[in-house]
Amino acid sequence: MTSLVPTSEDTVIYEFCVLYPSNLSQKEEQILLKGIDEIFAEAEGKQIAKDAWGRRGLAYPIKKHTEGNFIVLYYEMDPAKMKEVDRQLRILPNVLRHLMVKPPKGYEMVKYSQAFEQWQKDKVTAVETKRKEEETKLQRKVVEKAKRDAKRTEVKKEAKKKEVTSTLEEADLSKKLDELISDDTLGL
Repeated sequence: MTSLVPTSEDTVIYEFCVLYPSNLSQKEEQILLKGIDEIFAEAEGKQIAKDAWGRRGLAYPIKKHTEGNFIVLYYEMDPAKMKEVDRQLRILPNVLRHLMVKPPKGYEMVKYSQAFEQWQKDKVTAVETKRKEEETKLQRKVVEKAKRDAKRTEVKKEAKKKEVTSTLEEADLSKKLDELISDDTLGL
């Protein structure tokens, strides 16, 4: 972030945004950008920063173009020369739109390209974090299911043991009853 402070009291820092067609050849684009630089050189403007946003879609068609390239320029210049710069930008070929703004006091310039890169990194980090959270959640579910299955298996084993034990007890009891019934000494 760069704070915009003019170097003298006679000058003001302006932010210019220029929109031009995205389908220009490289040579045409260089000629256009050179023309823009010449306009500001004639107005004795001092370039502070240049931020090329690149190709972006437009909210509505402008001169039958649905996409355009944006470039944001910061110039320090005499306010009296603004009308001439505006007039020259209006008649410069291949400029679809332009906007001139005097940033408020305390305005800090942030390059869109850097902010976009940071946003992309943050987005990737957020996606990775979400993926890791989902993975951890899934691992917890798998562990919980494995514990439930292990407990069910243990309960089934205990039930089989009891069943086998009760079957053995019944068999022993039947045997003992048969022995008692068949025992002649008891006299039953």
